[in-house]
Amino acid sequence: MESKSNEDLGLYIAYGTIITMAVLPIYSGSLASIKGMKRPANASKAKKSDNPLDDSEDEDESVLESLTSGDAYMFPIIGSCVLFGMYLAFRYLDKAYINYILTIYFAFMGCAAVTKSLLMVARKVVPRAILKHVAKYKVTLSKRSKNISHISFTVIHGLLILASIGLTVYYSYTKNWIASNIFGLSFSVNAIQLLSLDSFKTGIILLSGLFFYDIFWVFYTPVMVSVATNFDAPIKLLWPRNIIDFVLQNNDQARFTMLGLGDIVIPGIFVALCLRFDRHMSWKRNPAGQFRSTRFPKPYFTANLIAYVFGLGLTMVVMHFFKAAQPALLYLSPACILSALGTAVVRGELSEFFGYTTEEPKKEEEEKEKKNKRAVEEIELDTKQEVEEAEEEGSIEIEEIELDEEEEEEEEEGEIRPQAKTTGSKKNNTSGKKRKNKK
Repeated sequence: MESKSNEDLGLYIAYGTIITMAVLPIYSGSLASIKGMKRPANASKAKKSDNPLDDSEDEDESVLESLTSGDAYMFPIIGSCVLFGMYLAFRYLDKAYINYILTIYFAFMGCAAVTKSLLMVARKVVPRAILKHVAKYKVTLSKRSKNISHISFTVIHGLLILASIGLTVYYSYTKNWIASNIFGLSFSVNAIQLLSLDSFKTGIILLSGLFFYDIFWVFYTPVMVSVATNFDAPIKLLWPRNIIDFVLQNNDQARFTMLGLGDIVIPGIFVALCLRFDRHMSWKRNPAGQFRSTRFPKPYFTANLIAYVFGLGLTMVVMHFFKAAQPALLYLSPACILSALGTAVVRGELSEFFGYTTEEPKKEEEEKEKKNKRAVEEIELDTKQEVEEAEEEGSIEIEEIELDEEEEEEEEEGEIRPQAKTTGSKKNNTSGKKRKNKK
């Protein structure tokens, strides 16, 4: 009886820890995604940070990779092909060989992800007193006096990279579950920060499609469970089912509770979209302060994050009572969609909710480009007409000047040699004189 109660206590701790670990990257990644939003024209530029770990010159660059409705429709199909392909690979090929290749791949990816995540933590944790004495170095790549890109770094960057490499080597040799969790959390934070849904319509399509995807592959086939258990890579969060016995007995063969990263990242990018919508609505009502500040009302984000915790908790409860694996998106997809829609209805913002899109700045840029193109075409047309009229009157003569390769390159860079201009003008003057003589 006592062992049964200890086992239940261990499971409750495992469920609570898994939920906490899932919420952390969603919260952190969502806040970090604010920096990738396009700054409105009426928003003032952020003040340059005195933190040497910040790269303030990249603040105005949008780094979010947008998913469109077309991508959302294809996601379950592509995901199914990849999942079934992995299932066949594990079934008919040597599992050890496949996991060896995956370990090498995730070692490189994980090292970069962990470095970036540690840098985010260092910005918040390292005291200002220490940062003031940290020198910042800058390496600039340029071509013909034009800056192509630059890399800013400090000694702290170097230490974090070394720590990431050390962790990668340790995980590759030991497959330690704690190291695996660090990689998993880092992948999740970076994915939520960099991936963006272009609208709530796209988000609803994506969550709805993966709702049926998860149900089919978990309930009707052994594919999902088989791949999850055989795939020895940091694509899931792990926690011992009984942490007390695990610590006391140091049991390497302990059973683990797991949650796939897909059940964090997919709902996570929807939660992040809710936060960016909160930022958009807040700025629309009160365009003051710094646009990329995280201090603003967050009704949609809060409601969606609570709904995510509720959906994941419900998944754990059903899994506990039925003693079987559950498709988490069966509960998470409706929870996230309904909470966002419900918040929009209650606040009377349903039209703004469905009208919001992150592609608005791109449309504006395209319109500006079209206007500029029209203006250039009009100028060229006017110039052409003037030249034709002048030629008809016999006042000027146009001659083509052939440029050598070096002159063509300079012309492309906006540096035309004065010599060419002078030669052209002389020829025109000479031809004019000849015409006068003829007359």
